[in-house]
Amino acid sequence: MPTGMQVTRLLSTSALPVSGQAKKAKTGILLLNMGGPQKTDQVHDYLLRIMTDRDMIQLPVQSRLGPYIAKRRTPDVQKKYEEIGGGSPILKWTKRQGELLCHKLDQLSPETGPHKYYIAFRYVSPFTEDAISEIEKDGVEKVVIFSQYPQYSCATTGSSLNAIYSYMKNKTRDTNVKWSLIDRWPTHPLLAKTIADRITTELKQFPKEKQKDVMLLFSAHSLPLRAVKRGDPYPSEVGATVQLVMQELGFCNPYSLVWQSKVGPLPWLEPYTEDAIKGYVKQGKKNFILVPVAFVNEHIETLHEMDIEYCQDLGKEVGVECMRRAAAPNDHPLFISALADIVTSHMKSDQKINPKFLTRCPHCVNNKCHLSKTWFAELCT
Repeated sequence: MPTGMQVTRLLSTSALPVSGQAKKAKTGILLLNMGGPQKTDQVHDYLLRIMTDRDMIQLPVQSRLGPYIAKRRTPDVQKKYEEIGGGSPILKWTKRQGELLCHKLDQLSPETGPHKYYIAFRYVSPFTEDAISEIEKDGVEKVVIFSQYPQYSCATTGSSLNAIYSYMKNKTRDTNVKWSLIDRWPTHPLLAKTIADRITTELKQFPKEKQKDVMLLFSAHSLPLRAVKRGDPYPSEVGATVQLVMQELGFCNPYSLVWQSKVGPLPWLEPYTEDAIKGYVKQGKKNFILVPVAFVNEHIETLHEMDIEYCQDLGKEVGVECMRRAAAPNDHPLFISALADIVTSHMKSDQKINPKFLTRCPHCVNNKCHLSKTWFAELCT
């Protein structure tokens, strides 16, 4: 956790866009995320990969039901992407974050530079194998695997790490390359400050006399209760982030943690964001700010589900006075400083892999998870 002086140093280093990455990097930063289709004709394959990934979602007869659901949902999801500009901006924001991160790392940690970022998306190009092939081609000396999900879930970070394991387990690996892993960072103080600042910006858009009564709804992607019962740490880590953000804000407003983006008929974490809005309106709440607490950049869940389905359509339906949405971290200077501090602190630490990651959920029945964690323990030592 950075001290006051360290925060000042982090923020005083200008985060400027760079024209290109170093040709010969010493340290590679492998950024993990879900990704999103850049064009509507990529939507079907994107959904197909999600619906057939048992780390993400478990379905009966998944080899048949997964493709069926993907095909059935494609037209509706394509329409949603058309309504937000024709594609997901995740790649654009991840590139921007990677550029600013490496620019700052080169200044804060010249002894490990030059630094170069690599993007490993789970369900759309650039894929895991593409990023690792590029890393091997560049001949970097050190690789930091950096999950861009602040809170760990077996369905998100876990799936991305399993993809790395599946691709690399049978490959001949250069033992001179040092690997390490950042698998979660839900309580980093600069992450909390970033989200708090995004909230404060939106609060100022309400009349002064109403600002203290604005309901803050921290909305995160839901998770099947089956995964929660298995021991997935995601709900508790999201809750930890919310608590730290509200502490940063001095607990200035009423707030609640809610869950969005449920898929399929099985029970998921509740209360759902839509139902929570309706419930609070019935209790007399009329002003809301939706806060993406587990998304680090804009994508369909923020731009369509939050902005259009909730703020616009649902808000009108239930008669709210005003419902706004806090921006995702994106390229906020505080957020870039958070990323840089996480990486620099990690590289200076003797701990190359989190013992929590190496500990399976108490009711885990996924043998691939066991094999993957065992393999990563060896990779990062």
